[in-house]
Amino acid sequence: MIRVVRSTIIDTPSDRVWALLRDFNGHDRWHPAVAKSAIERGQSADKLGCVRRFFLRDGSELRERLLTLSDLEQSFSYCLLETPIPLFNYVAHLRLAPVTDGERTFWEWRCSFSTRKGEEAAMTRMVSEEIYDAGFIAVRAHLTASSGAGGHA
Repeated sequence: MIRVVRSTIIDTPSDRVWALLRDFNGHDRWHPAVAKSAIERGQSADKLGCVRRFFLRDGSELRERLLTLSDLEQSFSYCLLETPIPLFNYVAHLRLAPVTDGERTFWEWRCSFSTRKGEEAAMTRMVSEEIYDAGFIAVRAHLTASSGAGGHA
């Protein structure tokens, strides 16, 4: 089993970062790889067990299920159900924590998965850089753009 752990500090209060990330169907508004997303069967994006079907900019289609969601802990977990990428048994957990030294947020994004023999390094790099690191950069930019002048971002 491969494990990936990435983390960053966002110069925005955690409640504001959580307001953006909490929407399990909202990643198409901030992640550069996601073109469009919808929750299947008209369910709410915060209903445990809901499934988001989304398309990447390259046309790939994926499905993920929301496993846990905690407003108190500012965290959620999800798993991949269908993907054209060789990620098997992929389960991810995202959590935020306020940084008390300034109005900042600690963000950790971690997962475990398996893949085909010989593709471990490529899949680890893809998840780390193209999904997680790209997501950190995009959320930071999104929050900065939406804060306007005079806001913390």
